[in-house]
Amino acid sequence: MNEPPETISEMDHDKVLEQAAAWLKDGHKVALATVIETWGSAPRPVGSQLAIRDDATFAGSVSGGCIEGDVVTRALDKLDGGAAEIVEYGVSDAKAWEVGLACGGRIRIMIEPVEGTA
Repeated sequence: MNEPPETISEMDHDKVLEQAAAWLKDGHKVALATVIETWGSAPRPVGSQLAIRDDATFAGSVSGGCIEGDVVTRALDKLDGGAAEIVEYGVSDAKAWEVGLACGGRIRIMIEPVEGTA
């Protein structure tokens, strides 16, 4: 079984996708979260990704750690037939403060289940 890196910041975009493919090959269910839009001071650029395995193991980053917990929870809900979802976090959003996105910007993330095998 492939293990994720020690810290989420160690993994670049290509490696996140490689990790997701390896987890699929190992028989895991996988979801992918992708930063699709940012405004102001966002912690990660558009295109940043987080791969989430069915046991809540994850690799990559969509916010530098601020909102990963909420994104992982939402992603796990998608693994049993859930549809893709676009979620927005921002400093004016009470949920953003609750999950730790107090950097002054906003971020939109698409969370989607990944199907198939590698």
